[in-house]
Amino acid sequence: MRKALLLIFLTPLFAGAQETKKPDVWSPLRFFVGTWKGTGKGEPGVSQVERTYQSILNGKYIQIEHKSIYAPQEKNPKGETHEDIGFLSYDRGRKQFVLRQFHIEGFVNQFKADISEDGKVIVFTSESIENIPVGYRAKETYRILNENEFTETFEIAEPGKAFQVYSENHFKRQ
Repeated sequence: MRKALLLIFLTPLFAGAQETKKPDVWSPLRFFVGTWKGTGKGEPGVSQVERTYQSILNGKYIQIEHKSIYAPQEKNPKGETHEDIGFLSYDRGRKQFVLRQFHIEGFVNQFKADISEDGKVIVFTSESIENIPVGYRAKETYRILNENEFTETFEIAEPGKAFQVYSENHFKRQ
């Protein structure tokens, strides 16, 4: 009888232990999934920006599609359209998010992510950049302003020099 009562009381404890879920490694980046539009400014001028973040391949990656349309202006009389596609992955060995971007101009960037404790600032720092002179570095800083807005600051550094802001974008969820 004693064993039966003990079993009755302990069974819920063991059942709860078996139902423990693994932590969601993607939780710091789920905020971005969706469609975003906004404005930008920087070296190429003033722009309209569009971006989508989509979870793909059974949630193992996030695909990013980005377009900036720069209107003709004095600094850039013809205007221009910039596009890139990116993929976020989680490197379990390093316990690190990695962003790989493929740009229409031929650049391929690989960044590692550093996420603030509160999750509101994410800094992607380049680990490698293809098709640009050796020694260049890049950095993208995302700041979450509220549940429907974030900013992105893209900086680049020439070899041996400090980062300089190249462009800043302000996105709103659609």
